[in-house]
Amino acid sequence: MNAGTKTAGQPLATPGMSVFERFLTVWVLLCIAVGIALGHAAPGVFQAIGRMEIAQVNLPVGLLIWVMIIPMLLKVDFGALSQVKQHWRGISVTLFINWAVKPFSMALLAWLFIRHIFAQWLPADQLDSYVAGLILLAAAPCTAMVFVWSRLTGGDPIFTLSQVALNDTIMVFAFAPIVGLLLGLSAISVPWNTLLVSVALYIIAPVVIAQIWRRALLRRGHAAFDAMLARIGPLSIGALLLTLILLFAFQGQAILQQPLVIAMLAVPILIQVFFNSGLAYWLNRRAGEKHSIACPSALIGASNFFELAVAAAISLFGIQSGAALATVVGVLIEVPVMLLIVRIVNQSKGWYEAGANRTQHNEAVANVENRRA
Repeated sequence: MNAGTKTAGQPLATPGMSVFERFLTVWVLLCIAVGIALGHAAPGVFQAIGRMEIAQVNLPVGLLIWVMIIPMLLKVDFGALSQVKQHWRGISVTLFINWAVKPFSMALLAWLFIRHIFAQWLPADQLDSYVAGLILLAAAPCTAMVFVWSRLTGGDPIFTLSQVALNDTIMVFAFAPIVGLLLGLSAISVPWNTLLVSVALYIIAPVVIAQIWRRALLRRGHAAFDAMLARIGPLSIGALLLTLILLFAFQGQAILQQPLVIAMLAVPILIQVFFNSGLAYWLNRRAGEKHSIACPSALIGASNFFELAVAAAISLFGIQSGAALATVVGVLIEVPVMLLIVRIVNQSKGWYEAGANRTQHNEAVANVENRRA
């Protein structure tokens, strides 16, 4: 899943999914089991870990999240921003879905399912926290896994790289305002200073560190860059798994008491994923974009930067919160759901191209008529 660049906008080849990525759901389920068992066997140990905080930041979890996030951001080439104008229609669809539709549709679905349809089966004191976690999950567009999804659908690599770079740039400035707005509309109080500290810790600082490190590695050659990505990949994976074990060690008792919580949290996430990917795919077709552009556009509109969502949820609401649990449900269902969407867009290529070609033909005819007039 490595993605580097030879020059700005010319990404290196991206291999397919690793064993870990393909079976992510299995590893998350194992982490749930291990975390619950450890939390039950040694509650004192995890309570001590929970107390290791400075300014509401849990130090062990914060360190794990940095190890988890920085390798993801190391793959992003902000030089690819110069390529954005080449596929402005697909980029426009992506931005519309990621920033004008996705967070707001999730807020609506969370309100509908968590506060109304499923409310009687969920712990009343965690309803707001569940809603907040779902909003955090939807407010962070996918950064790393989208390279894999794009490759599996034959997506244009330059477009994929440029839209990831643009989304990450926007995320630095838009994540906090959108989350703050939607939490406020949902009547959930979050101190702005805590939210801004989370953005600084888990977006700005990792982006800066990753880009400085990236440039230093690329000065030594692409072989050195690829070798480092391969070397730190297991560290990122290990940090994710350890974070999940810690989270479920704290969450275990609540999950055992209400085992259907995870299934109920998954419902709005699944609806949101299919709705946003379908809308992005259809809008690209209507705009006459190529299938190789529509696929990564739809996929980045559906998937999430779940590492950031987990980090922000823990920072804002604590590792024992319903918000943290809600973001982890996103991790749990990410791979199987996205693989299903990959299959759908691949099998519908004929239908897509027929509509896109018709749109392009109609535009060409309209342009000819306008010139004659």
